[in-house]
Amino acid sequence: MRIQSLPAIAAAAIVTLGVAAPTAAQELTVVSFGGSYQAGQSKALFQPAAAAMGIKVKEETYSGIADLRLKIRAGANTWDIVTSGSGSAARAGAEGILEKLDYKVIDVSSFTPGFYQDYCVGGDVFSTVLAWNTKTFGDKGPQSWADFWDVKKFPGKRSYRNAVAGALEPALMADGVPPNKVYETLSAPGGIERAIKKIKELKPHIAVWWSSGAQHAQLMKDGEVDMITGWNGRFDVVAKDGGKVAYTFNQGLLDYDCYAIAKGAPNKDLAMKFLAEISKPKYQAEFTKYITYGPTNKKAYELGTIDADYAKRLPSHPDNAARQLIIDLDWYIKNEAKAAAAYQNMLTE
Repeated sequence: MRIQSLPAIAAAAIVTLGVAAPTAAQELTVVSFGGSYQAGQSKALFQPAAAAMGIKVKEETYSGIADLRLKIRAGANTWDIVTSGSGSAARAGAEGILEKLDYKVIDVSSFTPGFYQDYCVGGDVFSTVLAWNTKTFGDKGPQSWADFWDVKKFPGKRSYRNAVAGALEPALMADGVPPNKVYETLSAPGGIERAIKKIKELKPHIAVWWSSGAQHAQLMKDGEVDMITGWNGRFDVVAKDGGKVAYTFNQGLLDYDCYAIAKGAPNKDLAMKFLAEISKPKYQAEFTKYITYGPTNKKAYELGTIDADYAKRLPSHPDNAARQLIIDLDWYIKNEAKAAAAYQNMLTE
């Protein structure tokens, strides 16, 4: 008769008694835009929520939804949750590369209306603003998109986004279209072409076409350009670090970042629960400490953890919101593909 070793007998006893060996913590892969923005997300949202749920979160960076599209088309997606701009998410959901969210799991009852959608739940409110180098212009920088286009009154190097999201609206306002008529104009025949024609006028003065928030922040930190379009919170981080940058909310584009689940995500159910967790007001209030983006969950303002004076610096504060144009997601769902193609043609001409 074969004599079993003591370890073997012990292992058999564990099985007999139904005692399971410890299992590895569940893991999600969450993707965002890098830089100070993702650093804040990691500290305020991703890692605290993971700890609260007893799971692990692996973080990666990407440049946007186009990266996810390529992965899904290749059948090689390993991502669970992606951070996205609202317009890109709306379009991605419509084309079928995001999972529909379950709002029985994710509680949005205290969200500001309009800051969540079928395929993406809002995480923070931000503004695309006009910023300038205070070493060049001091406190007398450009205050409108018409000023941004005025190379005689405000000479210097410009930087503009290399993607269409948030790029056409400023051009039309610079061309004299009132903010409340911008999307009506863009929807009319020739509207997109009018905006692109206006950007062409400025093209000789655009030194850098930026592709990410981290890049446009670095441009201002290094003083490489005199004025730029970009996201308000990124510029505040640069200013806090001693960078020579200021901006105005006047004619800004009020928008929100959101969280989506990739189509066929490896851990869809867990991802849904994770989105429910980071949508809670305590996380959103904490995130405002790292970057001047407003919460989408109104209860975040009621916790008493966001200073009243600081709240007035956030883009969703009523005084700031009143000076801005709210991004029209329906327009992007219907027109972004066509507009993006025309925009890229302009860039390569």
